[in-house]
Amino acid sequence: MNTIPTIFNQRQINYTVLGGTEPISKVSMPVTCLVINRSGGLYLSIIIDNLLQKGFENIIFMSPNTNRNSLDEMSRQYPQVRIQIALDDVTPGDLINMGMSVSTTPYVLVLYDDLCTDSVSFNSTIAKKLIEQQKFCLCPKLISASHQIVPICFTPLVEKSVFDVETSSNIPENHYTLYAADWVGFYNRELFMQLGGADYTIESPYWQKIDFFFRAWLWGEKVSIDSLMCFSYSGDLPEENRTIDYSYLRFYLKNLLPVFKNDHAEIPLFSFFAFNLRASCSLKDSIALFKEARRWVNENKYLFKSDASSLVQNWGK
Repeated sequence: MNTIPTIFNQRQINYTVLGGTEPISKVSMPVTCLVINRSGGLYLSIIIDNLLQKGFENIIFMSPNTNRNSLDEMSRQYPQVRIQIALDDVTPGDLINMGMSVSTTPYVLVLYDDLCTDSVSFNSTIAKKLIEQQKFCLCPKLISASHQIVPICFTPLVEKSVFDVETSSNIPENHYTLYAADWVGFYNRELFMQLGGADYTIESPYWQKIDFFFRAWLWGEKVSIDSLMCFSYSGDLPEENRTIDYSYLRFYLKNLLPVFKNDHAEIPLFSFFAFNLRASCSLKDSIALFKEARRWVNENKYLFKSDASSLVQNWGK
């Protein structure tokens, strides 16, 4: 059983770097554009040409270990762009952790490559207005390839002791959302790292994402939607696998079981029985998971500002 990380980017992923040897000539904002490769390097020259016009201080292209030949060619054509290729199996959260760790700017715009094939509607004026808000994460409007509004508002729910997320395309008055759809957003890099980043021990991309953003809310940060930003997909949106599995158990232990008391959080010993009823694993594994989660919560107990019950009951207030 992997130990829940207590520091940012604790997992050391093997990678190789291409390019990034020359500075971008025209910089107009203290923002890194962190692009996650999902399309296998298709339209890479169009994507980079679009982004180089915007005035980002850095452009980092994060990729799983696919289509290396096209990336080699692009690195020679665009030495201003750092292309970092993970050599191990990774999730999008792992790639974002890696990108955040090598970024040098206070703010990072996270996008996927299939959001950058058309003209990217982001500039220094928008960046300035976002920076002035001093938020941890601001999320854009998203448009599908068929020109439909993509659901970007996510509300946490607990019904009959079962956690769920309500999804909506409507933007609420308070503009709050539980998490950034597809991880796409404008992030304060320092706060991202202080929150610990994506937990590599949660292998499900969906539950890894929910774990990170739920933790952000429990630790006092907020995730908001800002209509200043709007990006359009050039391809089909990938379906998310929300299966209740081993990854969900990690999320459940770290986020739903802690109880906030006075100035700290803890997982009461008696809550093991409720957890064990839900756990689809052996008693031995349940005990090990529970002990590891209690250790992690105890190490971070003073970082909690709320618990799941209060967060759900007071959502939007």
